[in-house]
Amino acid sequence: MDPVLSVKDLRVGFRTERGFLRAVDGISYDLHAGQTLAIVGESGSGKSVHALSILRLLPEPPAEIVSGEITFAGRDLLKLSLSEMRKIRGNRIAMIFQEPMTSLNPVLTIGDQISEAVILHQKVSQAKAMAKAVDLLKKVGIPHPSERVKDYPHQFSGGMRQRAMIAMALSCDPDVLVADEPTTALDVTIQAQILELMRDIQKESKMGIVLITHNLGVVAEMADEVCVMYAGRQMEGAGVSELFKDPRHPYTRGLLNSVPSLYGRKDRLEAIAGQPPELVSEVPGCPFEPRCSKAMAHCKTERPTRFEPAAGHYSYCWMEDAKSQ
Repeated sequence: MDPVLSVKDLRVGFRTERGFLRAVDGISYDLHAGQTLAIVGESGSGKSVHALSILRLLPEPPAEIVSGEITFAGRDLLKLSLSEMRKIRGNRIAMIFQEPMTSLNPVLTIGDQISEAVILHQKVSQAKAMAKAVDLLKKVGIPHPSERVKDYPHQFSGGMRQRAMIAMALSCDPDVLVADEPTTALDVTIQAQILELMRDIQKESKMGIVLITHNLGVVAEMADEVCVMYAGRQMEGAGVSELFKDPRHPYTRGLLNSVPSLYGRKDRLEAIAGQPPELVSEVPGCPFEPRCSKAMAHCKTERPTRFEPAAGHYSYCWMEDAKSQ
């Protein structure tokens, strides 16, 4: 089956006074219908910049998409005009943003904000669009939707605002949903409800989900495939169970070791020593080399190539080359 979304060697940066900052430096993956792909990594790894690049939402300048392809429905999104992108954005590819309070317009009602995309893309009347907004709020579990559709964002709780954002993203039945930290700042009960809601909607619609997160618990709960990012680059990727069972990259192992144990098997959390590199400077080798306890001499000077230690499991680490010899 052909992927619904394909990203090939995407490179994105920002022009700054200190130089060119390489925020995304060569990420590639395929997303299929009904699949959830999790993009994980610590803050500053390029996850959100990559997500905004898919929808062409980065301001250019200072942002610059240097190279790569983002293919959707047989078309490279990076080559489309802005008017052509507007027909896709919010319609066939939708996004849930990281912080709903700053993403929702405070002076428009929730109903107006949901119905706006329906009117724009589906060319229906205001009345029909508002009726769909009510149905969507009901679908995402908002009580008394016919009344709450008239409320403003500040009248919703954090969990309800996130549900409203999901309703807005689903208003035009997208093929792809990009969810950028959809459960950030929510308590664990609401977080579980939001994840269950996304899962149920995906089963019903067969849409593909790109899930941006640093929460490995959410990854274990939601993802089919995982892509690990660090300093703008891909480090490792595999099916979720394979990655948790047999992490191959030292950075991935560091992330997994830093997760608290439910049964108290760890005396203390294992932190990854050091700091990420300055991305305004060229990193000729592996960006994780200064923090890696397994680093070899050429890790500092040679960029790792893609190794596949198992089918569907890849790693950008010179240790894989050493193991094969």
